[in-house]
Amino acid sequence: MHKKKHIIWDWNGTLLNDTQYCVSCMNKVLSNHQLENITIDIYKKHFTFPVKDYYRAIGFDFNKIDFEKPALEFINEYYSGITSVKLHKGCHAILNTINQKGIKQHVLSAMEHNMLVKSLSNFGIDSYFENVSGISDHYAHSKVDVGKKLISEIGCSTDDIIMIGDTIHDYEVAQNLEIDCLLISSGHQSHERLEARTSNIISELSEIEVFLG
Repeated sequence: MHKKKHIIWDWNGTLLNDTQYCVSCMNKVLSNHQLENITIDIYKKHFTFPVKDYYRAIGFDFNKIDFEKPALEFINEYYSGITSVKLHKGCHAILNTINQKGIKQHVLSAMEHNMLVKSLSNFGIDSYFENVSGISDHYAHSKVDVGKKLISEIGCSTDDIIMIGDTIHDYEVAQNLEIDCLLISSGHQSHERLEARTSNIISELSEIEVFLG
């Protein structure tokens, strides 16, 4: 693989260890609507983008209820306790190591932009990133358009950039942006789902340094 000068990180599930927290928040929403709760395995099997498809897969009938209602309930539940969520093990160390190698780092997330900026600051890791790009609403449709703008701002050959994420959507975004992609299986989708799309998969952040060389 061509040696990289820039890394575009996904946030949720990749750097932020929020998968189990998302399951807990969704189960509260499911209970509010008298729907069966899910396990983390079910979550990782069905979580997808656009997230409306994921909601449908776990039991919501949008002929009976507007998507925006449970989506907003989840968002409110998620943000009410987000300060209890931790970064993935080794996050600070790997960000620092990559920084010392002279590789520029950026964040591209389906999280609402202002909340993303606040979250990175709260964890004390905002200084590692040259650019931070979130989306303009809470409904997580796609990161492609925001990603295209970010690539333009980076302003170098796409051969010099790699995206690191935890979902098939991250892989598809990378394909749209014509950049390489590395996926981590400790996030929001199962290893089995990820390997159906790419062999560039690691199980935890500490493996990134070896992968990048």
